[in-house]
Amino acid sequence: MNDATPAAPDLGAIPQADLDRVRDEFHVLHEIVKRARVNLDRNTWDYMRGGTESETTVKRNRLAFDKIGFRPRVLRDMREVDTSGDFLGTKVTLPLVLCPVGSLESFAAHGPVQAMRAASHYGVPLFLSSVGTVPLEDVAKIEGGTKVFCLYKRGDDAWLDDIVARAVDHGYQSFAITVDSAWYSRRERDMANRFVKPWRQVPGMEFQKALNWKDVERFKKTHDIPLILKGIATAEDARMAVEHGAEMVFVSNHGGRQLDHGLGALDALPEVVDAVAGRAKIAVDGGVTRGSDIIKARALGADVVGIGRMLCCGLAAGGAAGVVRVLELLEEEVRIDLGLLGLNSFDDIDGRYISYTTAVEPAHVWSQYPLLAEDDYTY
Repeated sequence: MNDATPAAPDLGAIPQADLDRVRDEFHVLHEIVKRARVNLDRNTWDYMRGGTESETTVKRNRLAFDKIGFRPRVLRDMREVDTSGDFLGTKVTLPLVLCPVGSLESFAAHGPVQAMRAASHYGVPLFLSSVGTVPLEDVAKIEGGTKVFCLYKRGDDAWLDDIVARAVDHGYQSFAITVDSAWYSRRERDMANRFVKPWRQVPGMEFQKALNWKDVERFKKTHDIPLILKGIATAEDARMAVEHGAEMVFVSNHGGRQLDHGLGALDALPEVVDAVAGRAKIAVDGGVTRGSDIIKARALGADVVGIGRMLCCGLAAGGAAGVVRVLELLEEEVRIDLGLLGLNSFDDIDGRYISYTTAVEPAHVWSQYPLLAEDDYTY
């Protein structure tokens, strides 16, 4: 990471020259990953790509997608394919959100602002993590776009109420609370690198440990903003989330970065969908690196799908324009796959278009990019 103070962030539209440049440089997604690896130092790269302990959950996230095959239908008029989706009543270009990655400024100068510029330009929501040095007010200066603030609780109820008020006052349309991080995990890549993350030095982590359902109940009684609970992994907790008034249940295992030996997030999705039973919207993240992954998640009942590591790679490879290029390539893959499945839009998809099968490659974070050599993603 560069410790030099960066210049003031650009709050305007992404220049067309920047968009043209990334379109010329990056024709496929793995080229963005490769460039990000070149541009990042080892500490930041390993922090982003790694998981906890044995990284079994990381691998299972990817394996969960790899175990699903498609059942295409043919002889349908596929001249028009709509890739759009819906996020809590707002139309989005893809049924996709940019996940709340901590310290996005590690991947590009003013990373959260750059990510919001990309989200606004492209038409998808950004979840802004409370972990970082860029205030929510700075990100709110970007005009347009759907903004969600995602909180790790680091203070008492008055502290939380103040942050919610700031978010509401600055145009954030929804509020998320991370619920799968009562303890910070052993991320052995960081430990082996002797990388002490500066954002972990913030006091107040005991408040996250104490977070419980009474806090959710209080939030709903106190605040009039849609609530998203991020980090749900079981039907039992999904039912509790709905009963406590959450408008969205976000199925996530933190990208395999918290509990080792967890289920792949996509494997946990069906039981959550059944438990929610249409009473709330559902998101899922973890292992998403292809447009086909978005389709598989939608077929299993998710309303939107989140990307985290690909967001980081886009920032590292090309700033705001790099993130837009990630989204453009995902959209192209989605449009082609929907057309080949015989689907004119996501509204038509359901479980009849997928089937469980066997994976063909050993799963790891980048295993969906077979043209990415091992030297391109390891140090």
